Amino acid sequence: MLKRYQKNLFYIIATPLMRINSFRLKYFNSFKKKPLKLHLGPGKKNYIDEWINIDANMFTGKSDLWLDLRYKLPFKNSSVDYCYSHHMVEHLPSMKSHFVDIFRILKSGGIYRFGGPNGDTAMKKFIENDSEWFSNFPDKRNSIGGKFENFIFCRNEHLTILTFSYLKEILEEVGFINIKKYLPTKETQKPEVFDQCLNFESENDFENPHTLILEISKP
Repeated sequence: MLKRYQKNLFYIIATPLMRINSFRLKYFNSFKKKPLKLHLGPGKKNYIDEWINIDANMFTGKSDLWLDLRYKLPFKNSSVDYCYSHHMVEHLPSMKSHFVDIFRILKSGGIYRFGGPNGDTAMKKFIENDSEWFSNFPDKRNSIGGKFENFIFCRNEHLTILTFSYLKEILEEVGFINIKKYLPTKETQKPEVFDQCLNFESENDFENPHTLILEISKP
């Protein structure tokens, strides 16, 4: 895992170039793949075939488009059929701005499946003093409080706590409907679209999942 100052330095240097690339894609690329499916933040290992994979990591990651996901995506209004991200939204400085942009680019009836660290379950397990539920990533911690902090903030890489009630509040304000939770690796309302994505998810406790997965729709 890169240190925070290293990532900050990368974004200082690369963001202007990614903004130029975004402008170029917006006005000079027609994105002819149909249906248009966006995978946001594939990182090093989670490239999904037949999707447009978008990431800021141009060195060790694998992607189709090099873009800064903190800013608006270079797609026309109501032009995208489906979006997917996994453990990405918690890294954004403004989740609501992200959801507003996804709402903008999705077609009517379009679906966004996304997930991140499950704050609801983490708080439940903290109260139960269940240290076995937590891992030692990114740092080894002995106390239940340390393990909880480790899970929620991940060396300050995570910028918010994901809970269903909080996400539902934001998503309803933006205009999304059909806001529902799904089990990672197992459940989706649209298997013909998201079955590929389930293969890149992981979970070892389906009664108390570590990842909070939602699927939401644009009216």
